[in-house]
Amino acid sequence: MSMSEAFLRIEGLQKTHGAPNARPTPVLAGIDLTVARGQIACVLGPSGCGKSTLLRLVAGLDSADAGAVFIDGREVRGPGLDRGLVFQDHALFPWLSVLDNVRFAVRARWPRWGRERVRAHCLRYLGLVDLLSVLDRRPAGLSGGMRQRVGVARALSIEPKVLLLDEPFGALDPRTRAGLQDELLDLCATLTQTVLVITHDVDEAILLGDTILFMRRAPAGSRAEIIPVGLARARRAATLHRQAGYAALRHRLLDILFEHPAGRGSAAEPGSARGVAASGVDAPNQETSHDKTGRDGTYHRGQAPKGPQLQGLGGEGGAQ
Repeated sequence: MSMSEAFLRIEGLQKTHGAPNARPTPVLAGIDLTVARGQIACVLGPSGCGKSTLLRLVAGLDSADAGAVFIDGREVRGPGLDRGLVFQDHALFPWLSVLDNVRFAVRARWPRWGRERVRAHCLRYLGLVDLLSVLDRRPAGLSGGMRQRVGVARALSIEPKVLLLDEPFGALDPRTRAGLQDELLDLCATLTQTVLVITHDVDEAILLGDTILFMRRAPAGSRAEIIPVGLARARRAATLHRQAGYAALRHRLLDILFEHPAGRGSAAEPGSARGVAASGVDAPNQETSHDKTGRDGTYHRGQAPKGPQLQGLGGEGGAQ
């Protein structure tokens, strides 16, 4: 892919973690990735390999030690409304209705819009995720899958250039997860949406991705291998296993996964390759069930923003 075709471009990202007076721990060691407009890239790897760190850098929630992220040719320098985020925890305001949760984000994105225009815009995206029948319900009255639909609708409603998904379906039962994966594929095709997905699940990466960035943990920091998926784009979770090329790709990914566990010569982390179930799919995320900012995924009234900003939706920096 040429530079002119790359809509999301990650160049040489390096990142270390550690206390100021402690020896830094390498996390990322020169990560590169290019994603064309309208494509889905899945970041796959064991727990602790830096997948969520990479997403935070793309989201502008953290800064890299070296390297850069570009969206539509502009360098990311902080959070911005050109990126929409969906976490494993839905991060909805529990005291607001389904409609008002989405309306909050739309008003933040277009503060000069009138009431009717905002409502019509919200209804469009809630209709895309089949939630028009529950507009007045609060999150407590929704199933886990419906809450995630609200989160996806809210993120898409600001019309981001890139949608960032951090294991959004990891806590759901297999049938609900499969349905939402299929819905996501349909939405991205309809909207020509560029997406970066963090996942532990080999099958999810194959189902959703045009490209897979397979991250391998190493003492000097995680490195990554880019693996084109190469399957026909008309995919469905229930029939993926019958698709030509699926078995060979899955075997290749599992070979890499088991060849490079979460650290040779060290005890396996919970959810790492050594704790993989008989199916061969990596265990659900054990890194954290928080929203990567140290807070529980559900906002509480006292934590709500004073102005029209949501985590991952507000901010002045970054590409616009």
